[in-house]
Amino acid sequence: MTRDFPAGNYRFIPAVFQFSSGAAADSGFEIERVRFDRLLPLAEGFAQVAEYIRGSGRPLTSFCACELRSPAAFTEDGFRTFNQHYVKTLAEWGLFDGSINPVARSNVCPEIDPPSEPSFYAFSFTRPSQGTGATPTFVIAGGAELSDGSGSYPERIVRYRDLSADGLREKVRFTVVSMEERLGAFGLGWKDTTGVQAYTVHDFHPVISDELVRRGATRSGLTWHFARPPVIDLEYEMDCRRVMRETVI
Repeated sequence: MTRDFPAGNYRFIPAVFQFSSGAAADSGFEIERVRFDRLLPLAEGFAQVAEYIRGSGRPLTSFCACELRSPAAFTEDGFRTFNQHYVKTLAEWGLFDGSINPVARSNVCPEIDPPSEPSFYAFSFTRPSQGTGATPTFVIAGGAELSDGSGSYPERIVRYRDLSADGLREKVRFTVVSMEERLGAFGLGWKDTTGVQAYTVHDFHPVISDELVRRGATRSGLTWHFARPPVIDLEYEMDCRRVMRETVI
């Protein structure tokens, strides 16, 4: 279920060419998360990421996760085109070999005051650990109500275009279970998280207690971003992490 990436001192859950489903630091290393005080356009963001990582004495291959913001949800073809552009920098940094990508990612679309172009919100990288904790630090990539398979997005979206109360509940439940499966790939669970984020423009309060709180997903609270998942007709997305060090620059 996981694969080692020695050049970055982390292991990851293989997924698709544009991102992995999660990254966890190797023993002796920890993940630091860095959030930008303002959104940075993709090229500028990559430049700032490189400067920060190098300034920390780390190689660019230690880059293990990023959180992006886009102007609006993509069509399926538009999302593919964006991803093909995005991975070019990862290839230059020695992270993407043309098929396998170890870097976890979230990419969502703010409903109000969105950026004019795809931009960086935050990123994560590995560095030598300063603690003695036995639980590894990790970042689980953003996931929405999309089942695995080779079909089109409409064929794989759970309760496609169903915004009823039952439809939203099933979308949330599916996404929460997906997060649990990704955590489980690292031998971890909600009890190990220090941060959980949700992305939707819909009122999911009616299902929070049963689908998140009772499952332990909100042990450190829940950050709700009023944003849409990156592809049209996806309605609910989540990601989660365990990091001991978070910085805003």
